[in-house]
Amino acid sequence: MSGVYARTIFPWLLELSVGGERFARERAKALRSAYGEVLEVGFGTGLNLPHYPRGVTRLVALDPEQMLPAKVSKRISAVSFPVERVRQTGERLPFAANRFDCVVTTLTLCTVADPVRVLREIRRVLRPGGTYLFLEHGRGTKPRVARLQDWLNLPWKYSGVARGCNINRPIDSLIVQSGLRIASLERYVLGRPRILTEMYRGFATS
Repeated sequence: MSGVYARTIFPWLLELSVGGERFARERAKALRSAYGEVLEVGFGTGLNLPHYPRGVTRLVALDPEQMLPAKVSKRISAVSFPVERVRQTGERLPFAANRFDCVVTTLTLCTVADPVRVLREIRRVLRPGGTYLFLEHGRGTKPRVARLQDWLNLPWKYSGVARGCNINRPIDSLIVQSGLRIASLERYVLGRPRILTEMYRGFATS
């Protein structure tokens, strides 16, 4: 059942929850400075594809799952740059050091097993002066919200609905721990429930 859920049900829930106009605007803002050869860690169903700017010359799309293949193929065929699919987790990226101009994660760091290791790998594959662009949800700024997130995180994570999503990760602290340097960070709330919509958007450098 878990395999059927992962391949069919969860991708459609993903489309419904983070595939609408509200998140589309956030994706466009997060990706507007992407350029050159880009690695996207956590490609999912390709919801970022329409929002990459003209400066992107190539995209390597990494994800451990292949979800909604027909829909994803259609999205890939609509963009002007080549897209290479790689089926792999982010904890050990199969790329040489200093390869990419940009690395992107959107709503990815909540679900990876070891976010600091993923971020260190991102730092490794970024060329000197390269940019890491992120749009993530995580730990709230208000103590009351953060306490509620801590209380609900394990039931949410292991419910099976969100496939391992953590709602209380301090995204900015994790980025700093990896050795990346945050150059821009916006913190805001994107709708309700607040425990799921405490957002981090910005970029860091290698």
